[in-house]
Amino acid sequence: MTVSAGLDVHKEKCHGVIVDEDGEVLKDEEFENSLQGMESFFQGFRHADAVIEASYSWRPAYERLEEVGIDTKLAHPNELEAISNSETKTDSIDAKTLAHLLRTGFVPEAYVPPRGIRELRDKTRLRARLGDERSRMKGKIRAELEKHRIEMEKNPFTESGKRKLREMRIEPVNHYLAVLETIEERIEKLEEEFKEIVEDYEEAQLLRTIPGVSHFSALLILAEIGDIDRFPDPEKLCSYSGLVPKVHQSGDHRRLGSVKKERNKFLQWILIECVWIHIGCSDSQLTQYYHRKKEEKDSKRAAIATANKMLKTIYYMLKRGEEFRPEG
Repeated sequence: MTVSAGLDVHKEKCHGVIVDEDGEVLKDEEFENSLQGMESFFQGFRHADAVIEASYSWRPAYERLEEVGIDTKLAHPNELEAISNSETKTDSIDAKTLAHLLRTGFVPEAYVPPRGIRELRDKTRLRARLGDERSRMKGKIRAELEKHRIEMEKNPFTESGKRKLREMRIEPVNHYLAVLETIEERIEKLEEEFKEIVEDYEEAQLLRTIPGVSHFSALLILAEIGDIDRFPDPEKLCSYSGLVPKVHQSGDHRRLGSVKKERNKFLQWILIECVWIHIGCSDSQLTQYYHRKKEEKDSKRAAIATANKMLKTIYYMLKRGEEFRPEG
């Protein structure tokens, strides 16, 4: 007998409901969000399928369910909200709703990458966030210099520039500089790791053939896309990244707005970064496209449009297993 389990997941606790093929509730209880708690709840129901919502706490629960051997789907929260219109909200009701959606085949399923890609994504996102922190520390140092009316003729973040910063003996500057150097050391170690990790992924090696795509960039793009076959066409991939403008239409009038807010911010960011580097080192069809767009728009919008085109190129590279062709 096939049974379906819906789990309402919180950080410390879960509420689970198991139903049979006819929708009869077989189990309805709260349990600890731990491996032991999962094993205890599914005792006698190891053949169950399960579904959890892609909430803040989804991943530890999902990986525990993997360890228990429960085939689990991840439900997309936005689409789930549109399907489930219950006015009464309790953990039991939410879990029961999930169980019935799974039983009837109506779970709005979100993509879950394999464990290896999830771990790679953790590492590449860490590198991206460290880059943000590095920029933030540099901004704080520049703000302190401005506050003290100090102008440095050259880049203050070269080795000689850092020596001059220390010689100023400004306490906040020294503090931020120490943090900055710690961040830079961690980034450098990650970059060395990425050079080795790329060798494990043929897709990343293909992406490295695009001028301007570093080891880190290739792995971040790969980790955020996951399985390219989940996107039926390049437009769906671009929509996922957010590199498509919102369309405002009224009657016969159609206007393109800014890029979508619903996006994969990491993929969107790295592609735009890659474009800026690419147009400075390659006279490819992408670079030529950027310059044509720049004549119509400002440089920022031209870069976004080119990032969209680069992502479409990446789509076909990954689908066909082909290297980058500068001529298009």
